[in-house]
Amino acid sequence: MAKKTGKRTWMNRHVNDPWVQRSQKEGYRSRASYKLLELDDRHGLLKPGRIVVDLGAAPGGWSQVAAERVRPNGLVVALDLLPMEPLAGVQVIQADFEEEAGLDALLSALPDGRADLVLSDLSPNISGVRVADQARSMGLAELALELAQQVLRPGGSLVVKLFHGAGFDAWVATARPLFAALRIRKPEASRAESREVYAVAEDFRPA
Repeated sequence: MAKKTGKRTWMNRHVNDPWVQRSQKEGYRSRASYKLLELDDRHGLLKPGRIVVDLGAAPGGWSQVAAERVRPNGLVVALDLLPMEPLAGVQVIQADFEEEAGLDALLSALPDGRADLVLSDLSPNISGVRVADQARSMGLAELALELAQQVLRPGGSLVVKLFHGAGFDAWVATARPLFAALRIRKPEASRAESREVYAVAEDFRPA
């Protein structure tokens, strides 16, 4: 009974969420679109002609925003284990970038194997065990940082979802020397009670 009540509460909150309602009205695939819109308005990450990698892209809210803003000559490569409906200006790859085949497919889709921006809104399947969920979340953030080091051009940028907790400070300490600037942002569309924030790292400087 408690499980059903919890699901009903989540559904009510979701349906009544103003960001969900706005996304439906304005034609975005998810409320998460507004997080990237705000971050881009603040940092100028998405410019015409840029090559973007979107990790954990489904259902496509971030890819949709990115594709709109890098037109006419830009490209978004969206990668996820889950299927995703096609989007204009987006090359969708259903694969796991942790596996060689998925990584090869991603690299093959990028001109010269390089990107100007890596986005990661990756989250693990939540188990409800906070310690385990935090460890999985930070593990995904570490993988995104590793991929960014592999594909970003000098001067490129990285946006990664993080959760305050164990491993957060260590991740920031590892990433900060690789970029000229790294800032932690919490967009308005992030739920106030969530520990979710985003690291915006700019001007990649390869070792």
